[in-house]
Amino acid sequence: MVIRRKEEAKVAVFIDGPNLLRKDVTIDLKELKKIVKKYGRLVIGKVFLNQFAPQKLIEAIINEGFEPIIVLGEKEDSDVDVAMAVAALEAIFKFDVDYIGVATRDTDFLPVIKKAKEYGKKVIVFGVQKKVPPSLKNSADFVEII
Repeated sequence: MVIRRKEEAKVAVFIDGPNLLRKDVTIDLKELKKIVKKYGRLVIGKVFLNQFAPQKLIEAIINEGFEPIIVLGEKEDSDVDVAMAVAALEAIFKFDVDYIGVATRDTDFLPVIKKAKEYGKKVIVFGVQKKVPPSLKNSADFVEII
């Protein structure tokens, strides 16, 4: 697969809400969108949350132009990771994107990163300060700290 010029490149971003949208650690969605422009045009932007996410957070996500995906579960640690991984894999296989962006601190997404690269996608890992595990940094093509 040939990567398109920046003006034509398509970027899909998947954000692990429970990991990066919380009181002790938070990712700035507006800043993330600015950084994505370095790589191309954001065509898929999804933020994964559990059903316990506050309505104000959901509204803020929508206001920034991202799609909130609410994952149901019996307790707060519902399978947000599984839903996010499935959506990322769907983008890899089904949609014509050049870059897969993953915003997380969770190494559970390493198989998704490897599969994206196997299928010719460039991978961007978005993180906060020093909270990006070395395995994610070393697997990605690009690492952006927000």
